Amino acid sequence: MLHMNTNAPAPTYGSPYSITPAAAGAEVIVVCEHAANRIPPELHELGLDVSARHSHIAWDPGALGVARKLAHLLRAPLVEGRISRLVYDLNRPPESPTAIPATSEIFDVPGNRDLSDAARAQRVAAVYEPFRAALAAEIAARKTALRLMVTVHSFTPVYKGETRAVELGLLHGRDDRFAQAMLAHPPEGLPWNTRLNEPYSASDGVAHTLDLHGCDNGLLNVMLEIRNDLIATADQQDTWAAALAPWIRATLEERFA
Repeated sequence: MLHMNTNAPAPTYGSPYSITPAAAGAEVIVVCEHAANRIPPELHELGLDVSARHSHIAWDPGALGVARKLAHLLRAPLVEGRISRLVYDLNRPPESPTAIPATSEIFDVPGNRDLSDAARAQRVAAVYEPFRAALAAEIAARKTALRLMVTVHSFTPVYKGETRAVELGLLHGRDDRFAQAMLAHPPEGLPWNTRLNEPYSASDGVAHTLDLHGCDNGLLNVMLEIRNDLIATADQQDTWAAALAPWIRATLEERFA
């Protein structure tokens, strides 16, 4: 059962996050920043049509299903974002131009063009800061037992007309230890085309959560990027989580004992 935050600074925005709790002794925390495509009504859908609002530019399709199942199998708490990354990308710091993108892939986002400093500050206060504080508090409360943070994302199989062969990306920021260890010790018969830092890397600005909440708290950390056509259904999401969980657990227990 989800424990929903009820203290978001801007009530009409609704809660920018939710937390699925776990036992106090959990060694792993799972994060899904781009879990939802919800756009607060006062933003008038950011001027986007229905297809754009439901596409990968607005969220990470399939990622939440994998994250929830993975957290369950790892007996880990889950912190998930509840607002579209087009409103504010929770994996970006406030100073990043991509935190509130005016363009995403080939799509213009009219509601994000020419924002005033005050409008940007409102989104930071209503979306980013509550999420950041909630994740920081969850980690701080578990400091004694917690060892690893796993963030779960998905990516589109075709980007700007280019087909992506990679199926699973293991990404890292400042600390590459866990990503490298997973890649070096895959489970026997791993069926996925798995690569390090593809289709993104820290140079693309995707390591904010890993570095701020992982590295800065002394936690091992890794980002899982899964091609979204492979996790389109609940059964596919369960299959991926069932394969990833023992791989993550074995890496933590055998390589970082």
